[in-house]
Amino acid sequence: MHIPDGFVSLPVAGATSLASAAALFVALGRSQDAFGVRRAPLLGLTTAFIFAAQMVNFPVAGGTSGHLLGGTLAAVVLGSPWAGALCIATVLIIQAVLFADGGITALGANILNMAFIGVWVGWGLTNTLQRLLGGSKGRLPLAAGIAAGFSVVVAAVACAIQLALSGTAPAAIVLGAMTGTHILIGIGEGLITGGVLVYLAKQRPDLLPGEQHQFRGWVVPVVSIVLVAGVLSLFASAWPDGLERVAENLGFIDLSEKVRVVVPTPLADYGIEGLGTIGTSIAGLVGAAICFAVAFGIAKVVKPNNA
Repeated sequence: MHIPDGFVSLPVAGATSLASAAALFVALGRSQDAFGVRRAPLLGLTTAFIFAAQMVNFPVAGGTSGHLLGGTLAAVVLGSPWAGALCIATVLIIQAVLFADGGITALGANILNMAFIGVWVGWGLTNTLQRLLGGSKGRLPLAAGIAAGFSVVVAAVACAIQLALSGTAPAAIVLGAMTGTHILIGIGEGLITGGVLVYLAKQRPDLLPGEQHQFRGWVVPVVSIVLVAGVLSLFASAWPDGLERVAENLGFIDLSEKVRVVVPTPLADYGIEGLGTIGTSIAGLVGAAICFAVAFGIAKVVKPNNA
């Protein structure tokens, strides 16, 4: 769902950039209780994992693929939607600048859709479903999985509205197309989110809120990130993602080539020229390491309120 350059108009790009910048400023302040030296590794590991997981596109119907957005998962693991938003925003900024994934001019729209709308819908619905299901920790993966699926659809609707406001496609058509496509992708999002939380609850409860004072080491999280970024990414579906498929079907895919802000980078499109699949693995590992370092740095710099 990464909007490229050219899909949204300058007024929409400007408005969403201002909204995202303001929201990120608030998130930095509201996340103070979630940060600090002790929890810096968790923010870094979560951000690196989300980056790695987003490299792995899974196929859905009609020659379309999707990938994890990860907003609900990040918010639940970090125990804070504000921290979750900073996690996803960090991933999106690094993807746009270093990997040419998502337009520079559309970065504000992407952050608004995925780091704030997606995260907050997922977080709010997870808490609501948890209460309806009795509040049991054992039901958290189910609640978060359902919420994650809905969060993808709502983020897709927000994207469709921005495309319509930009005059890129008629509202009635693009809303239906984006919603229908992302319902299927949302199912994958829900299954992945629920599956990861089931694993964490059984094998690594120290990585979930309430147990993080008992952090049991780096080996399993780091190995998981390396395997996803360096190995599983090689098996990602080559089919276009949901937004690309809609753009192809509705005839505005060429807009991304007419208006493009290029940042010189050897890691464009998650590869290194001349290295083939090895280049993809290296790019994934480098990206995950950068995501960890940036998120870890944010957590160390932003002092907790009780420090």
